[in-house]
Amino acid sequence: MISAVSWIPKGVAKAIPVEVEPPSKEEIDEILKSGALERSADSDDEENEEMDLDAAKKAAEVSQALAAADALDQKNRSTSFGSEYITDALRELDMDHYDDEDDGIEVFSTGLGDRFYPSNDMDPYLKKDKDDADEDEDDEEIEDMTIKPSDAVIVCARNDDDISQLQVCVFEELEDGDFNLYSHHDIILPAFPLCTAWLDCNLKGGDKGNFIAIGSMEPAIEIWDLDLVDEIQPFLVLGSVAKTKKKGKKTSVKYKKDSHTDSVLGLAWNKEVRKYLASASADTSVKIWDLVTGECFHTREHHTDKARFILKLVQAVAWNGHVPDVLLSGSFDRSVVLMDMRYPSHTGIKSSVAADVESLAWDPYDQHSFVVSLEDGTVQGFDVRAATSDPTLGCKPCFTLHAHDKAVSSVSFSPTAPKLLATGSMDKMVKLWDLSNNQPSCIASKNPKAGAVFSISFSVDSPFLLAVGGSKGDLQVWDTLTEVGVARKFGKYSSRKVEPVVAATADADASPEGEDMTDSDQE
Repeated sequence: MISAVSWIPKGVAKAIPVEVEPPSKEEIDEILKSGALERSADSDDEENEEMDLDAAKKAAEVSQALAAADALDQKNRSTSFGSEYITDALRELDMDHYDDEDDGIEVFSTGLGDRFYPSNDMDPYLKKDKDDADEDEDDEEIEDMTIKPSDAVIVCARNDDDISQLQVCVFEELEDGDFNLYSHHDIILPAFPLCTAWLDCNLKGGDKGNFIAIGSMEPAIEIWDLDLVDEIQPFLVLGSVAKTKKKGKKTSVKYKKDSHTDSVLGLAWNKEVRKYLASASADTSVKIWDLVTGECFHTREHHTDKARFILKLVQAVAWNGHVPDVLLSGSFDRSVVLMDMRYPSHTGIKSSVAADVESLAWDPYDQHSFVVSLEDGTVQGFDVRAATSDPTLGCKPCFTLHAHDKAVSSVSFSPTAPKLLATGSMDKMVKLWDLSNNQPSCIASKNPKAGAVFSISFSVDSPFLLAVGGSKGDLQVWDTLTEVGVARKFGKYSSRKVEPVVAATADADASPEGEDMTDSDQE
């Protein structure tokens, strides 16, 4: 399954990512000290014990053979010519070390001339052909690993057969207008990934970098360098477990300072103040991290009501792209909270929503507007200017859209087509909406064959390309500009000319342009 997708802007990734050297002895020792291999220790010990028993048994058999040879030699020394050499011959064979390798032995003698070589690498004729073949293979490998400035990169957080990993995919646009999508490299992760956030804050110094933050079932947030291949450890870890102590049947856990204490469900990178990363957690808190220092400098717990014992996980966070100090969070307590980080003591503006929050997004063309997708299949739109003077009452929604039959797990605004919103749902459908004048209308819908949809995202460079990830684990990219309704309404915002295709499916026929096929309550 694919739990999260993120686009990397074109031209950011290194043309040829750096291949990391295998870990040094010191690094291996550090991994061993961390206890990462403790789970396999018992089985390894059992295997080693079995090997020791086999070795002891073989040594005993060799000693017994030598003793028998000595006895035979003593008995037959005067009567059997040659038996006196048995003991010496066995010792010369050195049966005690029979299985040991001896790199110094030359298998082929020089007496046969130069027609025979111990290996093909020593044959000048074969070596020349091999060098040519190796050079061709190296050229092909370099070509396969090269990421061109015109290539888009999509990072998928996925889990297959209990193996968690980041899959870095290249999406290239071909000269004939077609597309080619392929996997470039993978990064193995230690825990089930739940959310991602790409960031260009260069943690190594200089201007910009190419990193991705990952939230998982663990309390730690890992930052990985996407310009490295075969890396086995994250570049930076925010929070995490410091120590675990087992006493009887109980296990006590000690966390690092200011760490989350439960799964990290949502991440948002601040594109204006690039060293800031916000995180939402099942521990009911929202944290703001300084990526340069690696420390948390602010924690909010505004989605809790300890007086009434209401403790609800925080599902999503999003920075306002126009006002970088404003952060929005959504929770399973059926509320969204608007915070201005310039006033950390302020409780924020809390607005109620109809169901548990799944995701949220700011309108890139309107600093006052945002949408919230909910567990009951609806999407609600808000305008912060409608907030009351009482911060506890918040603001009422501008519209409530009954978008899907099941939870709307993800939403994404097109970065260049104003008011074009995509919604993805557990009902396996992805829909496109025109939100003009707060009167949503469905202009296209599709089953991308991704299974239950967990994550969708519009590309920044090709704003009509929508990446879709879901339960089937197959990354899908939908060229939404091929839809008649999208081309007619928003085609003017694209320099790319695409011939719209009218799909002969029930979904396409059921969603003509401008007609909202779901109930929408306007307020």
